Amino acid sequence: MATETGHAKNIANFENLISIVNGYGAQYNPSNPNIELRNLETLKTNAKKALDTLYSSTTSYVNAINTRQGAFEDLKKLSTRIISALEASGAEATTVESAISINRKVQGARAGKLTKADAGRTANENPDPSAPAVPEPTNISVSQQSFDSLIEHFSRLITMIGSEPLYKPNESDLSLANLKAKLTTLQNTNSAAINNYTSVSTARISRNEVLYGTTSGLCDIAAQVKSYAKSIYGATSPNYKLISKLEFRKAKS
Repeated sequence: MATETGHAKNIANFENLISIVNGYGAQYNPSNPNIELRNLETLKTNAKKALDTLYSSTTSYVNAINTRQGAFEDLKKLSTRIISALEASGAEATTVESAISINRKVQGARAGKLTKADAGRTANENPDPSAPAVPEPTNISVSQQSFDSLIEHFSRLITMIGSEPLYKPNESDLSLANLKAKLTTLQNTNSAAINNYTSVSTARISRNEVLYGTTSGLCDIAAQVKSYAKSIYGATSPNYKLISKLEFRKAKS
């Protein structure tokens, strides 16, 4: 697939192509409306917008992932503290054992940090140093299941201690009310990460359609413009060579 540098370069070359076509003047008069100058300008605008939207949604996605990671970071330690508080409360051994069983599941569910596979952060994927990396997650399914599982197990643990009248710790962060608030935070940050991932995926589809769609995509339109210029001036003419040198690399997927 074309790198992010490649996507931006395609748009930059298309802008150069339009400039050259402008220079052709009245001689550039295609019968195909798709390659009329006004429609080339519209396509350029749409391509820039599609790429900008992808960068923007990517920033939101990475921020949401990092926020979720921060919310989940202390969950395993917190769950263990809950068990200790339950044991210290004088609760029945069977209740404690049931809570310990749930805690084992909390400890076993892995919610990893944003990895290279999640974020796609390689240097050649950025059109410039200030642009955010565009994630191409490959392990989103496994990662998401981990976060979902942690929420489920933590919710069960809260339900269990909530039914134990002796569980009344003086530590505020271990109180039932604050644990429920913590659960809500976990649920909200997880939902935000899911929704932002969807936004990135949708934005990427839109970018690919505008730049690489069959016949109507920027790359195919550029090829049609080149063919028309060749028909006007001939393959060896200086006017055609101006436009023929511009490269448009199509994404593989």
